[in-house]
Amino acid sequence: MIRSVLLALIAIFIALPAIAAEGVINVQSPHSVKETADRLNDVLTSKGMTVFNRIKHSEAAAGVGIQLADAELIIFGNPKAGSPLMKCQLSVALDLPQKALVWSDDQSTVWISYNDPAYLIKRHAISDCDAVILKISKALAGITKAAVTE
Repeated sequence: MIRSVLLALIAIFIALPAIAAEGVINVQSPHSVKETADRLNDVLTSKGMTVFNRIKHSEAAAGVGIQLADAELIIFGNPKAGSPLMKCQLSVALDLPQKALVWSDDQSTVWISYNDPAYLIKRHAISDCDAVILKISKALAGITKAAVTE
């Protein structure tokens, strides 16, 4: 009985981070935050995406005396991808342009995190737009894979 309770508690604690990050895809990188962000930036521009901004959250926080783990947000997009999605449901524009957070966790593991396009279906009650979501999902997966590949 005690073993069953312990296993249940372990399962709950393992599931909690996944619940907290619903709708977020995390891709591990073997590179530093800076190198991963630079690589992601290069992949995005090579794919014809516009990089609108790179926000170095940890540097901004340090400027006000707050220490954060290394983190950089890259804001990017392309009207060829975003406009069809907005045509499906205009409220999705709240989540566009796309964003990717390159960050380091407390074990110094570097990640690229971004909104799962499939989650946007739920968040914005999008219907009859599966082909657009699939195209964006594949593009983001390919972009992040290229950024983290050795």
